[in-house]
Amino acid sequence: MLSSRINLPPTPLSTNPTSPFPRFSPNLLPSVRSKPSDRHRFSTSAAINGVSSKPTSLILNPIPKSSLFCKNPVDRFRVFPSKPNLHVPAAAAADGGDTTADSVSSNKTLQLAVVFGLWYFQNIVFNIYNKKVLNVFSFPWLLASFQLFTGSIWMLVLWSLKLQPCPKISKPFIMALLGPALFHTIGHISACVSFSKVAVSFTHVIKSAEPVFSVLFSSFLGDSYPIQVWLSILPIVFGCSLAAITEATFNFEGLSGAMISNVGFVLRNIYSKKSLQSFKEVNGLNLYGCISIISLLYLFPVAIFVEGSKWVQGYHQAISSIGNASTLYLWVLISGIFYHLYNQSSYQALDEISPLTFSVGNTMKRVVVIVASVLVFRNPIRPLNAIGSALAIFGTFLYSQATSKKSSKKIEEGEKKD
Repeated sequence: MLSSRINLPPTPLSTNPTSPFPRFSPNLLPSVRSKPSDRHRFSTSAAINGVSSKPTSLILNPIPKSSLFCKNPVDRFRVFPSKPNLHVPAAAAADGGDTTADSVSSNKTLQLAVVFGLWYFQNIVFNIYNKKVLNVFSFPWLLASFQLFTGSIWMLVLWSLKLQPCPKISKPFIMALLGPALFHTIGHISACVSFSKVAVSFTHVIKSAEPVFSVLFSSFLGDSYPIQVWLSILPIVFGCSLAAITEATFNFEGLSGAMISNVGFVLRNIYSKKSLQSFKEVNGLNLYGCISIISLLYLFPVAIFVEGSKWVQGYHQAISSIGNASTLYLWVLISGIFYHLYNQSSYQALDEISPLTFSVGNTMKRVVVIVASVLVFRNPIRPLNAIGSALAIFGTFLYSQATSKKSSKKIEEGEKKD
């Protein structure tokens, strides 16, 4: 009997404890023995290049009948070795990932809402306290310099504490920043001069005409705009003109300051696109921080020359009118901090949203600031002045819509060329 056991070939798969093969589940035996074609299929899969194209669990364990039919029409019956079916897991992940996607979307929406809320709130606080300081201490050159100084110190603290990655400073980068920083300086000081001469609401109405200068300068430099863009600037021009004629606090210096501010910021944007194309790795916040530092170096020496001899006398007059020096210091500090914060929030918002959404948000921001300043300072508003302001703001909104279509058309044409 022993010889007969030796002469017989061992059973490949067995439940016999004396078998040299590992013990397998009894459920495997009927399927393997009753379906030799499956065993042939398994061996075929394992014979390619000497390595199995399926996981061990697929070779050693029975395959349910339902899994023999996949959604792939090319290999419906799994006759040839193929990659594991990824359709079902992908579908399952998609079904199970709806909740995760919804939560991510809701979190992003909440984050954008917070950024927009901070942007609007910080802009309102800046405009209110900036105007409060200028009402008692009418030296816009010094105040504008202090605001740039506050932003520069803020960025240096963020970089030194590694709360914000420090940009790589090189000579080409500094040279590329000189132009945009100069125009930023012109735009900022001109706006501060305008705020010191007229009401905050009037300055913002005139500053809503910035798209007009953008279209004119860009067209002069060779860019072309569709008729919708040109039509959108008509209500801006008409609205600003009507608001200027009916403004109770009209002042030519205030009007010219707001106009020059528009020119400065438009040229800053145009020049930035040309000179900073090679430094796209620098994010918006770091770029603004570097521009603030260079702008401070531009502005402060000129401020000393323009009004430095009057600062001491103006300081004593401001203290006597307020009655408390700490109040003046607090107002100046708040204006400087919130000037930088609202610009920082605007750059953060621009990183997260499309330029169209940012333009619409910036338009609505002017409306909110105008309303808030009227409520705080009780500026007299005439009916025609309100109509002109509304027309200018509405024209700015139409401009943002028209330019977004122009940008989308350019993108589509670029994709067709590719």
